[in-house]
Amino acid sequence: MFRLFSNAKRCWPMKRTLQRPPGRVHLPAMVQQNSFSKGSVHHQANPSSSSSSWPNDVGILALEVYFPSQYVDQVELEKYDGVEAGKYTVGLGQKQMGFCAAHEDINSLCLTVVQRLVERSRLPWESIGRLEVGTETIIDKSKAVKTVLMQLFEDSGNTDVEGIDTTNACYGGTASLFNAADWIESSSWDGRYALVVCGDIAVYATGNARPTGGAGAVAMLVGPDAPLALERGLRGTHMEHVYDFYKPDLASEYPVVDGQLSIQCYFRALDRCYATYRKKIESQWQKAGISKQCTLEDFQFMIFHTPFCKLVQKSLARVLLNDFLASRNPDVECGVYKGLKDFSNVKLEETYSSKEVDRAFQKASQELFRQKTQPSLFLSARNGNMYTPSVYGCLASLLAQFSAQQLAGSRIGVFSYGSGLAASMFSLKVTQNSAPGSPLEKLVSSLSDLETRLDSRKCVPPEKFSEIMKLREDTHHLVGHTPHGSKDDLFPGTWYIEQVDDKNRRKYVRRPV
Repeated sequence: MFRLFSNAKRCWPMKRTLQRPPGRVHLPAMVQQNSFSKGSVHHQANPSSSSSSWPNDVGILALEVYFPSQYVDQVELEKYDGVEAGKYTVGLGQKQMGFCAAHEDINSLCLTVVQRLVERSRLPWESIGRLEVGTETIIDKSKAVKTVLMQLFEDSGNTDVEGIDTTNACYGGTASLFNAADWIESSSWDGRYALVVCGDIAVYATGNARPTGGAGAVAMLVGPDAPLALERGLRGTHMEHVYDFYKPDLASEYPVVDGQLSIQCYFRALDRCYATYRKKIESQWQKAGISKQCTLEDFQFMIFHTPFCKLVQKSLARVLLNDFLASRNPDVECGVYKGLKDFSNVKLEETYSSKEVDRAFQKASQELFRQKTQPSLFLSARNGNMYTPSVYGCLASLLAQFSAQQLAGSRIGVFSYGSGLAASMFSLKVTQNSAPGSPLEKLVSSLSDLETRLDSRKCVPPEKFSEIMKLREDTHHLVGHTPHGSKDDLFPGTWYIEQVDDKNRRKYVRRPV
């Protein structure tokens, strides 16, 4: 039987390179307050030894977010780019965009978020038995980001850690989460936690797509008895082959994007994932003697992968459209469907670009959007698209803006999309226990500093932002190179590239905490 000890024997240095054994550092009281109890993992090491034994409520125990320490204001970027006022702020729904300078890469982002989660949660490194990374930011065609993260485990001696990188545009993080949960529910589980890391740097060439960039990483601790449990058997998935967004030039960070096609693919995937999810949950209800249709009303919250915030508002409206068309006898005289009679016979596949349908259902779903989805866009509006962490950044935003008591017992619908394409809809069930000191209360309180951290970033003028992006474009694949830029602008505790040698080996250093 494996137990997680709240008083870890090993701690970490304020600053070290990844080429030396680590030292030790005392963690602040705040970390101790968020520590996991001694009995956090208490299930048998081999669940298959009892055919009726399944770990209960497998899901997210802890969640950590990292985003860059600098951003560009979207109003100022509109002026700099010479576009009409509101194109980025109203048309896309974006306020600010976080970005990484040349001394941050996907490895440093993931190093930072993993170490932050482990420290704040007071986890011994040996308590982790699986580590999955979802990313589409590729800096090496062979060596996984996960292998770089394993250097954080050196002092513990824990090398028995399964998992590897998963790549498919913005979907890799969700695939990693599913893999982690499935491992815990399998005969391979040895009683330890799984750690899921999603990270990306979303950068675009100069032009219309650049304002939809962003960067960041999310780490999630996955295990049994979680305050956010994955609802078993409730996954609706859609996958197909399409070139809506892809990165064929391996020497460039920039993608090839067909914007209109990508939005159409996103909506089509949403329609099909939601239809499959509804069939599965309705089937579960029928077996329990409940005969009803699944609608938006069965979700207290609904979060989405967020390329830009305006698309999410349209997406919730589309979920309502699906409900309306699936309803046996919708009331078009009052309630949420009032005034929608003229749309009773439309076909989903013919509405992807219909402005009339879009306007009508956005208006009808306005209050539902405000209640169920808008709170989840807090980070996305101020940091931009993080790719694989995007939907989990939305989850963090949701948790940061409600109390444990307000969240308790709710169902959170989650739609994850990755171009190419792969998409899933699933749901998280929030525990009923919101008492002080409960896992839910600890999870919520650990994210209470999200707004403060966003406010502490440095605002960079668009001219300087463009210079930094050009420098990044010119140097991100150089060898025998020391990245340019001030390390002093980074948040305390951030990992960054100190040097790339002549064999393209990268050396990372951590800023003092």
